[in-house]
Amino acid sequence: MHAGLCLLRLPPRDFWALTPVEFLAMTGGLKTRGLGIGKAGLEALMQAFPDGGD
Repeated sequence: MHAGLCLLRLPPRDFWALTPVEFLAMTGGLKTRGLGIGKAGLEALMQAFPDGGD
């Protein structure tokens, strides 16, 4: 309710008329997300910041 009424500033009539999918889309829930850093990125981080040491 906070996202719809306060952040999106929807009138109550419009907020309550939304379907769950419409609300999800309006709040960014349908955006694609990256897959992370991947194996090559992880190996680069492990090389730059090795465990153990002095």
